[in-house]
Amino acid sequence: MSRIAALPDHLVNQIAAGEVVERPAAALKEIIENSLDAGATAIEAEAGAGGVKLLRVTDNGAGIHPDDLPLALSRHATSKIASLGDLQHVASMGFRGEGLASIASVSRLTLTSRQSGQSHACQIRAEDGALSAVTAAAHPEGTTVEAADLFFNTPARRKFLKSDATENAHCAAVVERLALANPAVAFTFKRDGKTLFSYPPQSLEERIAAVLGADFQTASLPVSAAAGGMSLRGLIAKPTFAKGKSAQQYCFVNRRFVRDKVMLHAVKQAYRDVLHHALTPAFVLFLELPPEAVDVNVHPAKTEIRFRDSAAVHQFIFHSLDKVLADTRADRTESVGNAGAVLHQIMGVSDRPSETTSENPSAAVSDGLHTPPAPSGKSAPAAYTPAARVPQQRSLSLNESRRALDTYAELYRKSPQDDRELAELEQQRFGRPSETPAPPAPADSVSDGLPEHPLGFAIAQLLDIYILAQATDSLLLIDMHAAAERVNYEKMKRQRDAQGRLNSQPLLIPVSFAATREETAALADHGDDLRAFGLDLSAIGENRIAVRAVPQMLGKSDIESLARDMLREFAQVGASQAVEVCENRILATMSCHGSVRAGRRLTLPEMNALLRDMENTPRSNQCNHGRPTWVKLTLKDLDALFLRGQ
Repeated sequence: MSRIAALPDHLVNQIAAGEVVERPAAALKEIIENSLDAGATAIEAEAGAGGVKLLRVTDNGAGIHPDDLPLALSRHATSKIASLGDLQHVASMGFRGEGLASIASVSRLTLTSRQSGQSHACQIRAEDGALSAVTAAAHPEGTTVEAADLFFNTPARRKFLKSDATENAHCAAVVERLALANPAVAFTFKRDGKTLFSYPPQSLEERIAAVLGADFQTASLPVSAAAGGMSLRGLIAKPTFAKGKSAQQYCFVNRRFVRDKVMLHAVKQAYRDVLHHALTPAFVLFLELPPEAVDVNVHPAKTEIRFRDSAAVHQFIFHSLDKVLADTRADRTESVGNAGAVLHQIMGVSDRPSETTSENPSAAVSDGLHTPPAPSGKSAPAAYTPAARVPQQRSLSLNESRRALDTYAELYRKSPQDDRELAELEQQRFGRPSETPAPPAPADSVSDGLPEHPLGFAIAQLLDIYILAQATDSLLLIDMHAAAERVNYEKMKRQRDAQGRLNSQPLLIPVSFAATREETAALADHGDDLRAFGLDLSAIGENRIAVRAVPQMLGKSDIESLARDMLREFAQVGASQAVEVCENRILATMSCHGSVRAGRRLTLPEMNALLRDMENTPRSNQCNHGRPTWVKLTLKDLDALFLRGQ
């Protein structure tokens, strides 16, 4: 066996480059992070042929002293830390002192820099690890790093790279992440000489909209929380915005983009009640905490970190996002913000330019619904296509009509208290009591003084599936099953949190059914757990099960179907410890059984009661799977459908 020998510095640099310079985008990241540490306010990056032929970064930062240029391309030479204490409190993007040295060992690198007050810039070149002498050069204040022919001396590394288009996409993604973390810095990215994007100095909200698109900004919820020396801010997408596996997931810790399992798991847990497990949410989150509370020296690429107290970080992020998502209800935010635009495109109606400008900066962007591109120019509505089944308006019975009339009569009844308040006001202003009765209130003020209801009041039930309601300036469509499912689910969660179990309702006559071996085994293993959920089952014979009590909220549900689904859920969950983890999924299954089914006919009071419950229920803008529970069509949307004003 060969004797142990120290490796040459150049070979050491090339080995390090295998970790630091995984692909051209990684080299670009290292160079731009140096520009940010130098205090640059404008950064221009360029990639040629996927970054293999050329990587160039120019900034207006503090620059490098001429005597330090050779050191800048040497291993473990840095101006950012000087002791172990500095490493434990590092706040800069770079600190290892090996990024430029690693890049220089696998490329033809040129470093040009000029500090403030210097008469000219200085330049140094490196090829295959060999450094040239420092020479004078022309350059404005700041630094330019140019790396050409990446991996020219390690051809095996080039074989592992993807196509130029793929590598260019990775380079653009790196610049976008750094631009998100530093909105006050101007960023420009060029691909093969053509400008791909350019961001001026912006606010965080403007930068997020520029990078992720106006559709994300429109469908996002702001996050701002602080506790225990930590702060969290950013934007998270509404559950109805999710379309599948989202790539728009950005976690930043102290302005550093990271891929951290703790943060991602906390986000996933916060969305578990409002999003199907097959969907992933889009978000941009910035976590700030003391530098000593996080270890960034875990991997040379610095995208992996380690928290000192990961449990505290997880709890802080989870509770912050859960609180924001709990406010996704009608009195706080809209469920789907572009229902009108979707309907216009289905009908073939184009919005006029003047109609697209509103409080919403992008009225026709996606907010959870897939929409085809809008046709250009004006077009007539599409021809009417008969529905699959003809709508039928069911007449109300006498009792239902009376209850509906009583509901609205009570709603708009003018109380004597209003008259007394008016008399007192006139006495104060005019010094004499009112001698003539007050004129009737105009139609616009009929509801003044009454509680405001964002979901309005029910008008009718459509096709026994949807509720049609009218609010102040809009019509609303409510999916009654999805809405009732969310309301029941939240009620069950509150009851179980308060009492530790669900109230049960004994059945006067037990319901029995033929059971499979798996269902009988699940009952034998989890009978006590089922009773904690309000479901009392017992085996009668070898292959029959009797239901003796059901959850009080689900007294009118299909009892046999409920029992079978619960036995299947518990058989899949397994041990009782796992039941606690999957409790929300079990409650969701139960709430689905207790919800209003499509095809059931509701009275107006029942429909209004559901609307009021939705307004007071957390997360009621979407069902348990992330689907919207209601959509709104404004008067402007309806005018556009009928071509009014065109």
